[in-house]
Amino acid sequence: MDLDPVLLARIQFAFTVSFHIIFPSFTIGLAAFIATLLVRWQMTGRDHLYRLARFWTKIFAVSFAMGVVSGIVLSYQFGTNWSKFSDVTGNVIGPLIGYEVLTAFFLEATFLGVMLFGWDKVPAKLHVTAAILVAVGTSLSAFWILSANSWMHTPTGHGIKDGIAYPVDWLKIIFNPSFPYRFAHMFTAAYLTTSVVIAAVGARYLLANTFHEEAKTMMRMGLGMIALLAPLQLVIGDMHGLNTAKYQPAKVAAMEAHWDGAKPADLVLFAIPNEIEERNDYEVAIPNLASFIITHDTQGLFPGLKDFAPQDRPPVKPVFYAFRAMVGIGMALIAIGLVGVFLWFTGRLFQARWFLKPLSYTWPLGFIAILAGWWVTETGRQPWLVTGLLRTVDAISPVSAGAVLTSLILFVLVYSSVFSMGIYYINRLIEKGPLGAATDIDAGLPSRPLSAATKATHDAIEIKR
Repeated sequence: MDLDPVLLARIQFAFTVSFHIIFPSFTIGLAAFIATLLVRWQMTGRDHLYRLARFWTKIFAVSFAMGVVSGIVLSYQFGTNWSKFSDVTGNVIGPLIGYEVLTAFFLEATFLGVMLFGWDKVPAKLHVTAAILVAVGTSLSAFWILSANSWMHTPTGHGIKDGIAYPVDWLKIIFNPSFPYRFAHMFTAAYLTTSVVIAAVGARYLLANTFHEEAKTMMRMGLGMIALLAPLQLVIGDMHGLNTAKYQPAKVAAMEAHWDGAKPADLVLFAIPNEIEERNDYEVAIPNLASFIITHDTQGLFPGLKDFAPQDRPPVKPVFYAFRAMVGIGMALIAIGLVGVFLWFTGRLFQARWFLKPLSYTWPLGFIAILAGWWVTETGRQPWLVTGLLRTVDAISPVSAGAVLTSLILFVLVYSSVFSMGIYYINRLIEKGPLGAATDIDAGLPSRPLSAATKATHDAIEIKR
């Protein structure tokens, strides 16, 4: 059997980037959550906020480390598997990635040590400032990475000479047409993902009848953010979809499994897209609703898959199904947020076990939605690596299929081991809980002293140990 090096290289990059993206998407929101806890602790002096911040900082450290390790190989793949992509776009993509390192990663690296190890070694205000700057750094990192990725979808601000892209207007490159929508969509998704994890852990503690004060704070903050951001994400997603329909109509056609652009589009709830016969099998759809969503007119028309040559269409099935997974999880999160806030304001949230038990298992939802959305975005761009500029098949390095397959197998084995150990350790930290994290004080108490009652609790736990 002949192996296709292009397909294997795509699978390899998809695997590594999918593995990598779950960690930055979590740490972006978690850094902001920790900074918020520390600011609240400084303002109120409430000890449980300190304990929560210290507890989640340990989880942040593990996630950040796995994100850095898993992201290193991505840069190397540009040279090993996609050297022609680097040749054609390096003058644009290279500086954008460089800006991410200079403005974001250096900022994070500078203050991350203070955030992780400065609990009882630096003044409290400096420690809080470090946490805020780490949160700013994670956001800046997302800004530059998403700018580079968005340019690949909607390239502007460049010129072409001898088949090579050169920057002409950096503002147009950075703020390309899809960037504002993609950044807002991904940034909101990151905060939602973190909020779901925090609420799920809070529910887990309430069900176990432990860490009550910390659990209630996590539930309030997590569910409050879900109730706010999940509906907002629906609006942002709609705006992003309209932008995609303008600049990447083939992707939208695949998302909707819409074949005939001469007819109003139905909203397909379920189907098995048949790319050979150019139709949907076993379709369940709402008439004209997709046209209303995309054009705001039930009789509106937008291009269907038949309007594009077969070689210019993205793979329909993965885009179609991943889009529905993302939207389905989004609707579930809206329901969770609304029900949670209703129970909160009626005073039944912390006793409603029928709600807490399923909530405690929802922690993967945000990660699944992010992966599904990423697959829609990247697979829906095919057959282009840079839309209208460079096809994927033309960007591959002169590398053998066997070499790519060997490295892919090694990546799967190594990444699976790293992921398993990381999840195991994070789960151990969660089992230990916030109070345990607060007792790990080797060189004294934090710069802002804890209350006498909390210190006595810490001492009692240390004696038992």
